[in-house]
Amino acid sequence: MRVAVIPARGGSKRIPRKNIKEFCGKPMIAWSIEAAKASGCFDRIIVSTDDDEIAEVAQAWGAEVPFVRPKELSDDFTGTIPVIKHAVEWLDSQGYKAEDICCIYATAPFIRSEDLSRGLESLQNESCDYAFSVTSFPFPIQRAIKIDVQGRVRMFQPEHFMTRSQDLEEAYHDAGQFYWGRREAWLGEKTFFQPGTVPVLLPRHRVQDIDTLEDWTCAELLFELIKNQEVEQ
Repeated sequence: MRVAVIPARGGSKRIPRKNIKEFCGKPMIAWSIEAAKASGCFDRIIVSTDDDEIAEVAQAWGAEVPFVRPKELSDDFTGTIPVIKHAVEWLDSQGYKAEDICCIYATAPFIRSEDLSRGLESLQNESCDYAFSVTSFPFPIQRAIKIDVQGRVRMFQPEHFMTRSQDLEEAYHDAGQFYWGRREAWLGEKTFFQPGTVPVLLPRHRVQDIDTLEDWTCAELLFELIKNQEVEQ
């Protein structure tokens, strides 16, 4: 059985009610639910939440909310992996054995059903524990700078001051959209960032962190721009 688990706790601090706040005409979480449904990858789509209002919205958009996430897994310090592990173990307790499980973030409106399908294909065809969304940095990280306590600029890697950008190795980061994983990986709480993981590369213009209200505004503008371009094509 293949299952999508969408973590969506109710305690967002920087953007209150972030998971169900309206984003371009729909509750934020609805974009993740709809992408999961459209992909055709899943036997069940489950939202893991501790919040009654989030549960109600998730069910209205077609997801299941078969359990209440425990309080000890709903604070600011709980990582993604223990939350998914809990969902897999709950399914086991109900007689459902999930083999391939995809964590989909509730705040990922740029997620595409075809990317979820590519992730599943990678998980099935590669000898790996996880397959998750990544994108490239727009600037060479080897030339990154920091500001010290005196307010002055320093390079993280000064040895690359004279290195041409085209000669530096390209770097990538987590796109924060989805994480396909095998049952054993989730239950064993293996980390994502290890050789047993395969990347699913996304274009940079479809990756946007949404942690502040400024991020939110930028994301909505970018989302509408992409949508209008696709309509014109």
